[in-house]
Amino acid sequence: MIHPFRIQSASLRLGLSVFTVGALTFAFGASPAWSATAPNLGTAAAASVVAGSTVTNTGSSTLSGNLDLYPGTAVTGFPPGVIGGTQNVGGPTGGPANVAANDVTNAYLQVMAAPTTAVMNTDLGGQSLTPGVYSASSGLSLTGTLTLVGNANSVFIFQAVSTLITAPGSRVVLTGGVQACNIDWQVGSSATIGTTSSFVGNILALASITMNTGATLAGRALAQTGAVTLDDNTITSPTCNVSSPTTTTTATTGGTTTTTAVGATTTTTRSGTTTPTTTPGTTAAKSSSSNTTTTIAGIGGTTTTAPPLVGAPITGGGPLSPTGSPWPIVGLLGMGFGGGLALYARSHRIQVNRR
Repeated sequence: MIHPFRIQSASLRLGLSVFTVGALTFAFGASPAWSATAPNLGTAAAASVVAGSTVTNTGSSTLSGNLDLYPGTAVTGFPPGVIGGTQNVGGPTGGPANVAANDVTNAYLQVMAAPTTAVMNTDLGGQSLTPGVYSASSGLSLTGTLTLVGNANSVFIFQAVSTLITAPGSRVVLTGGVQACNIDWQVGSSATIGTTSSFVGNILALASITMNTGATLAGRALAQTGAVTLDDNTITSPTCNVSSPTTTTTATTGGTTTTTAVGATTTTTRSGTTTPTTTPGTTAAKSSSSNTTTTIAGIGGTTTTAPPLVGAPITGGGPLSPTGSPWPIVGLLGMGFGGGLALYARSHRIQVNRR
């Protein structure tokens, strides 16, 4: 015959085990995943325009960065257009223009593969959106003003199966510190930016990009197979501003101080009497990166590899993935069941001991 005390002890151990598993399930099941990651533009980050067939300009367009064309070789309208960087046209496989074209293809695939957080099949005008990945089953359009709300690390990705078309005078407005470098538009065919529109973000089009008279772009016009057509436009290619780690200087009296910096963390070891003073960090510029390594077949038969991100990825604050995970609930139920079982076993053990 099994002694009642042994039964109660086994029940107590089982209850505590279930409680522990439930607690761990809740803790780890409640951890969120990244909702969006900016693509790695590679060498195309230095460009304002990348095209596949031709680049045509009318009037006094201004590009802040490079102009890269591959495999085409026809560039017209520069001058009077002004290129702030270098002009790389055609050239050999592995040359600057070829590498930039391959990097655009790589970035396009990264943006296209981003998991959707919201479906957007209506005109974007008049809407205020938080960070995330917005997908349309056909084309995207903008009439009026689109407002993007977030912070300096917020990422916005827009995916269009077909076209991107903005109406004349339309604009994209950034609030809360959102940076243009963290906004990307994946276009399955061609993009047209309307007359005097003020557009923001990197346009990654499979075919061509047309900017009508007077339109401005805080981003990049990156067309894979077709042309980029300009008409008195200004394209300013942005970089992301990030703060460097804060440096702490400690004044000592009758002792010594040793400061060790590892990544973004600074550890100070000191002896004697100290008086801490803090100097704010500086600001550096960087290009958007991804946290994955992707190898694809590039244009001209070459292979392009996107380097992995060093450090935490830039993320958006939109809906987290997976959405509505059941694991936190399972963990809470496990904790409740395990705790109840443990209390039951303990009370019965006390009664057995009294007998």
